[in-house]
Amino acid sequence: MAATAPIDRLSGILDRFRVQAQLHHTGAMCGVQHFDAGEGHGYLHVLRRGRLKVSHPGARDVPRSMQLEAPALLFYPRPLTHRFHNPPVEGSDFTCARLEFDGGEANPLARALPPLIALPLSRIEGLALSLELLFAETDRVRCGHRLLADRIFEVVLIQLLRWLLDHPEEGQVRAGFITGMADPRVARVLAAVHDAPGEAWTLSRMSHCAGMSRTAFATTFRERVGQTPADYLGDWRISLAQRQLLEGKSIKQLAAALGYANPSALSRAFTARVGQSPREWLRRASGASVA
Repeated sequence: MAATAPIDRLSGILDRFRVQAQLHHTGAMCGVQHFDAGEGHGYLHVLRRGRLKVSHPGARDVPRSMQLEAPALLFYPRPLTHRFHNPPVEGSDFTCARLEFDGGEANPLARALPPLIALPLSRIEGLALSLELLFAETDRVRCGHRLLADRIFEVVLIQLLRWLLDHPEEGQVRAGFITGMADPRVARVLAAVHDAPGEAWTLSRMSHCAGMSRTAFATTFRERVGQTPADYLGDWRISLAQRQLLEGKSIKQLAAALGYANPSALSRAFTARVGQSPREWLRRASGASVA
């Protein structure tokens, strides 16, 4: 029997919902540094050396306080207020980037992740080479260093996401896209749906793609992803519709490409999932983005 072709579990979603990194700080950080959720950014922090106390004022889903004693990575995929408390004499050495997820908190990848992932740098295989290049760029100001640092941060993020796909329990990832991609059978279906959302994805076709019976596939999918296959497909299509509406496309242009019989069918599905018509949602979303 021929070997199963490897599955690219990330490109389909990252191609459509990009994540951009922007160098925010590099070097020692002495005293208290405040990162306000109201600014609307995610963050990726790299503690290169030193000690660090992190606090999360008023947060419920993350520890109120953490003490880091070794090189570590802190990843906040969604805006979350956090503070770094550094000893004034031995300021911890940091490199930090702000993260912008296409679609903000509605981004399917951002939604699938916990509010905080904190890991020792040594835990993520292959990260050392990327960090070596990142530190080389952030340690010394050279032509284009900020631009290059931004791109390297994005590489680091992809490496972290790869690790989470293989270690969802260790990353404390709840049921969703990431945990579904950790199952090779479900991953085949998710990758195919992400690549071709407009095709006719019946339960029979999905189960055939997974190499499972319809009943076994439906049960396994719900256990791994936390939704039925039909609900996940609907959410994915509406997420794509939201992104492309913001880019200036019309419901008429999107309907067939996203697998709906006509614009009215897409409008009804959109309203059922979002609670607003496409026109109402776009008016509010456009106003928020301008503000």
